Amino acid sequence: MKLFITGGAGFIGCNSADYFLQQGHDVVVFDNLSRKGGPANLEWLRARHGERLHFVAGDIRDYDALAGAIGGADAVLHLASQVAVTTSVQNPREDFEINALGTFNVLEAVRHECPNAAVLYASTNKVYGGMEGAKVVQANGRYSYADYTHGIPETYPLDFHSPYGCSKGAGDQYMLDYGRIYGLKTMVFRQSCIYGQRQFGIEDQGWVAHFVIATIMNRSITIYGDGKQVRDLLHVQDLVRAYERGIQKIDTLRGEVFNVGGGPENTLSIWTEFGPLLAELAGHEVSINWAEWRPGDQRVFVADIRKVAQKLDWQPTISPQKGIRDLYSWVSSNPSLFQ
Repeated sequence: MKLFITGGAGFIGCNSADYFLQQGHDVVVFDNLSRKGGPANLEWLRARHGERLHFVAGDIRDYDALAGAIGGADAVLHLASQVAVTTSVQNPREDFEINALGTFNVLEAVRHECPNAAVLYASTNKVYGGMEGAKVVQANGRYSYADYTHGIPETYPLDFHSPYGCSKGAGDQYMLDYGRIYGLKTMVFRQSCIYGQRQFGIEDQGWVAHFVIATIMNRSITIYGDGKQVRDLLHVQDLVRAYERGIQKIDTLRGEVFNVGGGPENTLSIWTEFGPLLAELAGHEVSINWAEWRPGDQRVFVADIRKVAQKLDWQPTISPQKGIRDLYSWVSSNPSLFQ
């Protein structure tokens, strides 16, 4: 199989490229290397796979470059994105051009150059907005849903908040509609909190890695709100297995959307539970700063993963406790990457 990965030098992209290369597939990484960590991730891939890795320097905003590189692909993982809500508020035009126009360009390139390719899109749980209709209760130092015991299903109403939510949501809906109108083999993954090795997390994106890196590098951590917010965590290796299953089943599941996360069994409150785990790993209490709630910050997000579990025959296998320990070990062993 020839696999084309936009954003292939990013955190999820390089882990995906590594996995599929190990499976013996041809992989093309298409990336503009603008993200912190991208060049280091590319060098890691090259060290592991040599000339088997094909790298194309390009930007998804450049349709001609994209169309020129994507031909012959059997599967496309569209992972390139502007990833932060705060950045989208500061520069909504750039956010739109990368996430909305860039996704449109990917779809048009597939339609014209490789219309039989499987196309998997990394969407986000942010397409559900503030989720004011999901009642939240508090107990035992964490928030939880009063009614959604299995988490938020794919049928929950869409409600795009922030320029980021709008641009990713536009891409999400374009993917589904190109499947309907043009018969493309598209599939949408609305992803929860993804974490793991080779993640260069910052405050407004990749918070698990950000907390780990800050602890090891003795940098400040700010907790917004009360630290009882709960997220479902999914290790990147489990996510890549879901991608593989999606590609394998694309002919029967084209046009489907899946919530993909850790689900109710893999949740963590961002500080009342994560804080003690970090302190245990560091061997000392971790110093933090407290700040006011940020607008639109969800008290809880937990994905209902029953649909993806049933249709893709997939389940998360790596617990947050194990995955975070592995991430902590990797950051500790590579401090020069985070100077």
